[in-house]
Amino acid sequence: MRLRTTRVATFAAALATALVAATVVAAPPASAATAAFTRVSSWGTGYEAKFTVKNDSSSTITSWNVQFDLPAGSSLGVYWDALLTASGQHVTAVNQSWNGTLAPGASTTFGFNVNGNGDPTNCTVNGGPCGGGGGNPGAPATPGGLRVTGTTNTSVSLAWNAVSGTVTGYRVYDGNTVKATVTGTSATVSGLAACSTYGYTVTAYNASGESAKSAAVSATTTGCTGGGTGAMAAAPYLYPGWGDPPAPSTVMSATGVKWFTIAFVLSGGGCTPAWDGSGPLTGGAHANTIAAIRAAGGDVIPSFGGWSGNKLGPNCSSASALAGAYQQVINAYGLKAIDIDIENTDEFENEAVQDRILGALKIVKQNNPGIKTIVTIGTSTTGPSWWGTRLINQAAALGANIDVFTIMPFDFGGGANMYQNTVNAAEGLKNALKTAFGWSDATAYAHMGISGMNGLSDQQELTSPATWTQIRDWAKARGLARFTFWSVNRDRACPGGGVVSNCSGIAQNTWEFTSITAKY
Repeated sequence: MRLRTTRVATFAAALATALVAATVVAAPPASAATAAFTRVSSWGTGYEAKFTVKNDSSSTITSWNVQFDLPAGSSLGVYWDALLTASGQHVTAVNQSWNGTLAPGASTTFGFNVNGNGDPTNCTVNGGPCGGGGGNPGAPATPGGLRVTGTTNTSVSLAWNAVSGTVTGYRVYDGNTVKATVTGTSATVSGLAACSTYGYTVTAYNASGESAKSAAVSATTTGCTGGGTGAMAAAPYLYPGWGDPPAPSTVMSATGVKWFTIAFVLSGGGCTPAWDGSGPLTGGAHANTIAAIRAAGGDVIPSFGGWSGNKLGPNCSSASALAGAYQQVINAYGLKAIDIDIENTDEFENEAVQDRILGALKIVKQNNPGIKTIVTIGTSTTGPSWWGTRLINQAAALGANIDVFTIMPFDFGGGANMYQNTVNAAEGLKNALKTAFGWSDATAYAHMGISGMNGLSDQQELTSPATWTQIRDWAKARGLARFTFWSVNRDRACPGGGVVSNCSGIAQNTWEFTSITAKY
């Protein structure tokens, strides 16, 4: 019944003792923090090494730090503006001037010679390995898992997965502009405008060069007013094709609710979206309902999937094809958000389809800056199941940039205490998000949602108006991003009526659950 629902200078070095290798460590000056360098030459024979670097950034290099690390008891002469000789662990030439500047795209060569034969050992240049018989160490791999970990009125916090190998640091880009340079795997970009959407990528760099940019993520700062995410958070499900659907204007006038989640977009054959799998995308009952909601000053979030029916996830052959199907609905209605209700064995318990959906949502976020993406899944009384945890972990690994992970805390055989079971399930979701994304409690809550079932659930679990109010207040105190229920069609009394499509099965006021939800 329920449809779930560089180094830039020339120098020479001579080491007195044969067959002893030096370690060269170089780091850019602060003024060149955004410089990128590419190694374009290979090593010579024996211990002689020549290294050409190219400046790939917009910065101009005028100085550099060079350090030579030696085995204890060794000495090193550095012929570069001055002769430095030392015994012990290392000698450092700091901020030596270079005669000229290195403009973007230009290159220069430097090298050193250690007396003896064979390849250099225990040696690094500009953070990259020297050895390997002339091999090019190369730039780091591209970082993965870029994600938004928090937003304020004026800032966006980001995190990503560490890159293995030699990495000097990471750069966060907004387009082609570097917004932050860090050595760790997180950064906060500040000085932003309130209620504005930004797009970011991240790269890893070392002395040999910079990686390609990661997949982009978008983030919207807080501080929106007049129908922003606060109104969107309270969007109960309304099903125009089932359960004696009420006139939305009647419900809106009686309860103050402004947003509805409209069920369900399915496959109309292959990878073609259709309401209920057969209704036209525009011009039918669903389109008329959406028009009526908007005419009354509200808006909608279409829901894709559910418990039953022929769904797009298994029918679309690739993430890009599925994203195209989502895009058709986004374009048809100029949407601000979409809900993907991932259930049953065909989508939820199917690794390939899970990954396809996440890949599609990643594409949707890239192509529609500012759109909110919601994933809705079932849960156990202690949080996401194995399948739910897998989906969350994959969302992080793929950088899908999901805005809200919503659980449906019902039909889990949860017994009588639906408030406590809902809280326990939500806390389990929070912990899963913290583990997957590295978020704090507050950030995890801000990416969470609860979607309950009013009255009697399919398994006869009872959520009364008083319990729903208690759950709402718990969620509100923690700043959850979404608070909704299935469904407005059932938000009417029928004491002893059982689990049916057009009433809750309990004694209640008409639209009582919607009124409670609207106050979120």
